[in-house]
Amino acid sequence: MAPSKSEAPPGPRSVFSPRVEKRASGIDGTGLYARARIAKGEIAVTKGGHLFDRATRDRLEAELGPAEIQVAEDLFLGPVTAAEREGSMMHLNHSCEPNIGIAGQIHFVAMRDIAPGEELVMDYAMMDDDDYQMPCNCGTVQCRGTVTGQDWRRADLQARYRGYFSTYLAEKIARKDV
Repeated sequence: MAPSKSEAPPGPRSVFSPRVEKRASGIDGTGLYARARIAKGEIAVTKGGHLFDRATRDRLEAELGPAEIQVAEDLFLGPVTAAEREGSMMHLNHSCEPNIGIAGQIHFVAMRDIAPGEELVMDYAMMDDDDYQMPCNCGTVQCRGTVTGQDWRRADLQARYRGYFSTYLAEKIARKDV
């Protein structure tokens, strides 16, 4: 059914596998969980949104909070209005022992087989190149305690997540922009 003239059409949305569902997370807020087995390499979610530059990202982040992903040096993908935010969110919480990585720029895939009921989590080091730090709530054996937007530069994480970094970061790593 087409939206009425008084309704704005929905903005670009993230697309989820039918094998996942959103629900409350023990890590933070809402998480994404496997409803059924997800095989290694299978796409769990594809990020949706609009493309915009860093200045727009900075303006939007003040209003919407973090909701975007970086896809190039000065290019981000995410919502541009509060009404689009929830539809664009993937609800992939951070973990220092991830089961989700990135294929390309916007596809988030299983790094190993994921059992029904498991929360889908990723290490933000696979996609972030920014100046921030946040406390880590993952509680895993490998927990770093603090997550930063520069963790992708760590040699141990580059080796551990090889093949699962966003294309943008994988290219920086290959050029040795560390």
